[in-house]
Amino acid sequence: MDFTLDEDLLAVRELARTIFTDRATTERVRAIEATSSHVDEDLWRALAQADLLGLALSEKDGGADLGLAGLAVLLEEQGRNVAPVPLWPHGVATWAVARYAEPGALAREAAEGEVRLTVALEEYGRSPWEPGCVATCADGIWRLTGTKAAVPSPAGAAYVVVSATGPDGPAMFLVPAEGVSWRESETTAHEFAGDLSLSGAVARPLGPAAFGAVLRAAAVAIAAVQLGVADGALRLAASYTSAREQFGRPLAAFQSLRHQLADCLIDLDAMRVTLWQAIQAVDTDDAEAERAVQVASWWRAQGGLDVVYRVQHVHGGIGVDVDYPVHRYFLWGRQLAGTLGGPAAVLSHLGDVLAAGEVNG
Repeated sequence: MDFTLDEDLLAVRELARTIFTDRATTERVRAIEATSSHVDEDLWRALAQADLLGLALSEKDGGADLGLAGLAVLLEEQGRNVAPVPLWPHGVATWAVARYAEPGALAREAAEGEVRLTVALEEYGRSPWEPGCVATCADGIWRLTGTKAAVPSPAGAAYVVVSATGPDGPAMFLVPAEGVSWRESETTAHEFAGDLSLSGAVARPLGPAAFGAVLRAAAVAIAAVQLGVADGALRLAASYTSAREQFGRPLAAFQSLRHQLADCLIDLDAMRVTLWQAIQAVDTDDAEAERAVQVASWWRAQGGLDVVYRVQHVHGGIGVDVDYPVHRYFLWGRQLAGTLGGPAAVLSHLGDVLAAGEVNG
C-alpha cells in the first residue's frame, strides 16, 4: 500500500509548515497562553486566508476536495508546532456539515473562516459510541437533553456537532452554540474546553450515516495531531541530546539514551502507517474502516504517549521547566492520548469491532 503524498498534499504540507514555523514560535505560543481565549486569532486568520480551513470539503462547498487526507496533513503540521488554534474540532465539524447536513451556506462560511464550529462527542463515564445525551422529536422539531464533556474550544464557536441517542439509536445533530449552557474548564494542554449542558435544545439532525462517520473522522484527526506532536517532540530531543554533553561526550552518544530514541522512531513509524491506512479506509468508505481507525487510535493513544514520556525523560530536569518548550509537547501528548478514549478504551472497542466482524462473517 503506497502512502506517498501526491503533489497537492505536498503543497499543502509546505504551505502549512511555512505558516506554522513563521507564526507559531515558542515566544508566540507562550504569549497566547496568557490571553483570555488561548487561541491565536491572527494565526487562525492566516490559515483562512491561505485557504487551509476547508481542505477536506468539495470545491462546491468552498474546499480543496482533498478529503480527510488534506486535513490530516494540516493537523500534523499543527501538532509539530503545538500551534494554539482549534483546527481539529473545526475541521471535523465542517466536514460533517458539508457531507451530512442539508445544503446551505454554513459549510462554505466555515471553510472561509467566517464561522467557527466545534464538536461535542464525549461524556463523563461513557464511551463515545454510546452517548447518554437524549434526542427526541415532536412536531418535526428535534431537541437534545444531556451533558457533553470537555467540548474543545467552545470560545468563538457558532455551532456544535453533538452526538446523542435518538429513537433509532446514536446520531449526530447540529446545535447553535448560543443559548445553551456552558461551564468553562482548562485542559491539560492549556486549551480551554467547556462542559455543554443541553435542556431541550433545538437541534438539526445530520444524515443517518453521520454518527459513525464523524467519530471516525474525529479519531483520524486526533491521530494526525498526535503524530505531529510526537514528531516535534522527538526533533527537540535529537537537537538537545546532540548539543548537551556529559563526561565530555554528547548525550546522544550514550547507548541507553539512543535506544530510547530509537523506540520513539519505531512508534512514530507505526503511528504514521496506521494513520494513513485509516485515512485511506475512511475516505474510500472501506468496509474495514472502523477496524483501521481503531488501530490508528491505539497507536495515537499508546505510542504517542510513550514518545512524549521518553522525550521528557531524556531531557532530564529541563524537561519540566516551563520556560523550555518540551513540556508543551508532553502536555499536548497526554491530552490527545485520552481524547475519545485512552489505550484501554480503544482496545476494548477494537475487540468489539473484531468480534462483531467474526459473528457477521
